[in-house]
Amino acid sequence: MKHNKLTTASGRPYTENEDSKTVGPRGPILLEDYILHEKMAHFNRERIPERVVHAKGSAAFGTFTVTHDITKYTKAKLFSEVGKQTNTLLRFSTVGGEKGSADTERDPRGFALKFYTEDGNWDLVGNNTPVFFIKDPKKFGDFIHTQKRDPQTNMKSPTMMWDYWSLNPESLHQVLILMSDRGTPYGHRHMNGYGSHTFSFMNKNDERFYVKFHFKTAQGIKNFTDEEATAMKGKDPDFSQRDLFENIEQGNYPKWNLKIQVMPEAEAKTYHLNPFDLTKVWPHKDYPLIDVGVLELNRNPDNYFQDVEQAAFAPAHVVDGVGYSPDKMLQGRLLSYPDAHRYRLGANYEQIPVNRCPFAVNNYQRDGAMRIDGNGGSKPNYFPNSFDDIKIDESYKEPAQELESSIADWYDRNAENENDHYTQPGNLFRLMTDEAKANTIHNIVGAMSGINGVKKEEIINRQLCHWFRADVNLGMAIAKGLGINVDMDMMR
Repeated sequence: MKHNKLTTASGRPYTENEDSKTVGPRGPILLEDYILHEKMAHFNRERIPERVVHAKGSAAFGTFTVTHDITKYTKAKLFSEVGKQTNTLLRFSTVGGEKGSADTERDPRGFALKFYTEDGNWDLVGNNTPVFFIKDPKKFGDFIHTQKRDPQTNMKSPTMMWDYWSLNPESLHQVLILMSDRGTPYGHRHMNGYGSHTFSFMNKNDERFYVKFHFKTAQGIKNFTDEEATAMKGKDPDFSQRDLFENIEQGNYPKWNLKIQVMPEAEAKTYHLNPFDLTKVWPHKDYPLIDVGVLELNRNPDNYFQDVEQAAFAPAHVVDGVGYSPDKMLQGRLLSYPDAHRYRLGANYEQIPVNRCPFAVNNYQRDGAMRIDGNGGSKPNYFPNSFDDIKIDESYKEPAQELESSIADWYDRNAENENDHYTQPGNLFRLMTDEAKANTIHNIVGAMSGINGVKKEEIINRQLCHWFRADVNLGMAIAKGLGINVDMDMMR
């Protein structure tokens, strides 16, 4: 059977459509992998003018207050002393729905936080889950397409979703979380937030630590059941936004406790899990949570479009003492997010008041649409020059980072020792209460019942194999709910 070749838009055939080119299997992505950038840049331009993902959102301003000393891990000024406060903006969102969609849909929730620090704005852009569906950014556009609308029917398609998930078992951990009642949180105030990615801290001695961020809701976890969420979609599609806005207006300010997990840099090389794999968590028994501070939301925006619709968050925006890691998904987002903002809001999106750093900003960027800051006036627009007083402060120089002395190639993200997609989802399911297990199974059966078409049986059987590998009882319960008789000998 003759097949069409996979090519770029310019017609060049290529082979590496799922794995980014990196320095060694766990090293950083190389800028030269233009297929990655072409896929992400085109994906960012698929919709105008709303966000391609996370279109339906709510936000509020607040403060972050340090309650515990973590200066042995980081020199970031916002953590410099107990009691220090930093102004913040936190935006919540659903992922797959359009701007007018219901905000109680079964979907991950975005948890995007902007800290307005004296060393610049720090954007911690995560979700309400500690993991994600994929581990390489080349897959992102393809994955999101399956969560959007079928190109023929223009309707959401369970067949597309489960076909993709069944072909990408690395998604199982996140899919299990999504199919539990955590996939339908009771508004924004009653869910946790996570940086999700592995980031890094640098202290005053230039020692590097890898770090995970956890924001634990002080309001307590509260979720809708699937039936309650479905009913609320029709009753009040803006329930989550209304709940957040009205509670803040009434002075019932929601809070989250920031905790971190810290891994010394040297341990990342020998830890039994890949610490930069976004589909995995770090077990708390190995890296317990460390208290840091309290985030409080205490002011609603005066104008939604001005402060929420125009808000732009990018994980590339870090501050001194906070850095990146070889997390492939994070590395892909470093270029993709600012590119999306420049497309959606313009080249000068960081001059919009909600995105503008409230402290001094000095650089040589000039011109572009909607330049509103005087455009540098008569000052030079090049560096170095003999006329202005802008100098480089060497005290902010980051320490050198040792990279793997490996061959740059397109490494399979699911090669041997990187392909255990079942242990953590299985452990998570076995940790659930009986009620949570029953609800999760009910939700999965309901979602998978929407699979149809000529490949229905193939997709269902493929996905059932993943559930069985995670936990036999989970697989059996789902199969029973779908009316499928399973031969256990064949499943072994």
